[in-house]
Amino acid sequence: MQLNDPVRSILQRKHGEVWTITPHASVYEAMAMMSDRNIGALLVMEEGLLAGIISERDYARNIALKGKSSRETEVREIMRTPVTVTPDHTVDQCMALMTGERVRHLPVIEGGAVIGVISIGDLVNWIISSHEDTIKHLHSYIAGSYPA
Repeated sequence: MQLNDPVRSILQRKHGEVWTITPHASVYEAMAMMSDRNIGALLVMEEGLLAGIISERDYARNIALKGKSSRETEVREIMRTPVTVTPDHTVDQCMALMTGERVRHLPVIEGGAVIGVISIGDLVNWIISSHEDTIKHLHSYIAGSYPA
């Protein structure tokens, strides 16, 4: 596991479930789905195409703080245009993109279709595993049991 590994490697380790909602669903339905699935964002899909993304942060900023009703507001009213990546983007590129764009979820697009979603948690876990592998190799090297 390295920082220059492609996102495809992360997707292969995930369950592959992509949770979606339509733009005409209520924000309440979106929040209930996120709660039920223990996730922080949903892709907004319309006619099989990625139309946007809605997150818990969008709810907090655009519904709760503005005193709107989540049952009466449609997802399309608060969804954002997603920042997307391809399966060939590297872990490092995705981390830089998330930091620069201040997003926590990146839909992964291949051939115009959504094939997965990468979260900041996925990237952090990948990086931690990469560091653990490096430490393990260094310990082996210092102990003299590192393969030549």
